[in-house]
Amino acid sequence: MSKAVRIHQTGGPEQMVMDDVPVGEPGPGEIRIRHAAIGLNYIDVYYRTGLYPQDLPGGLGMEGAGVVEAVGEGVTHLRPGDRAAYAGQPPGAYCEQRVMPARCVCRLPDAIDFETGAAMMLKGLTAQYLLRRTLPQGGLQPGDFVLFHAIAGGVGLIAAQWARLLGLQLIGTAGSDEKCELARSMGAAHTINYKREDFAARVREITGGQGVKVVYDSVGKDTWERSLECLRPFGLMACFGNSSGPVPPMAPALLGAKGSLYLTRQTIFTHIATRESTQAMADELFEVVGSGQVKIRIDQRFALAEVQQAHRELEARRTTGSTILLP
Repeated sequence: MSKAVRIHQTGGPEQMVMDDVPVGEPGPGEIRIRHAAIGLNYIDVYYRTGLYPQDLPGGLGMEGAGVVEAVGEGVTHLRPGDRAAYAGQPPGAYCEQRVMPARCVCRLPDAIDFETGAAMMLKGLTAQYLLRRTLPQGGLQPGDFVLFHAIAGGVGLIAAQWARLLGLQLIGTAGSDEKCELARSMGAAHTINYKREDFAARVREITGGQGVKVVYDSVGKDTWERSLECLRPFGLMACFGNSSGPVPPMAPALLGAKGSLYLTRQTIFTHIATRESTQAMADELFEVVGSGQVKIRIDQRFALAEVQQAHRELEARRTTGSTILLP
């Protein structure tokens, strides 16, 4: 049996309860892992509230690190005793141990500790697929301007450092001067406090009126309209989340009127759909983290039993960097 956080109905943080659940043995293509640390992400809120549906009762959590206890038939890249970390579906990382698909689980390099592994997989792989795979027409070259919302969060701080490594001029938005200062210290070339500045006007000022090649947006409804104003002609609007709520339906003609813009809605699960793609992305992430070029900030730690409070802090935007749960 394993202690596991589950929801029996969707709703607020109070719907998360600790259950005793059977674990069992891994089947073909599966592993059993005992967690040392678990990552907290905004996608967990989407599942808890029912924005992303699942069968109930259901688990939460997409990211964790620990030790592989058993492997099922056909699993060749992992062995019992391996240190491992993952980001992937189905939800269920909020637990002591679990059986899960092996496809998205990667061996964790010895130089990276469990807490860092749990804090960086979903967020770091997200930053990787955005900056390295979700590119505007003609790609991105050193010196290009990009806009990244929620820059002081876990994904944002990784992206700020990675963008600097790539030579990009990253403009980040955040909701306080303290968060803006943190993002600049981690590599953002420019920051905008959206609570006291019109970020679209500031972007135009910073870029000399040209606009950015791409907007990376996990906020959604609250930033959508003004973000389109930030793009140069043929620019790319790359949505990958909706922490403020889903973007309302829009007419495609609007993209033409704003400069023949491109629009994409990305999800990490398409990018990590195969073992080969997952490992290739993880290898690049492990390289930049292991070398110290990208540092993973863990600014909040909660016991797994404190998961309700962790969600409240996340939704109130009182967190910075990464947050982990400790079983």
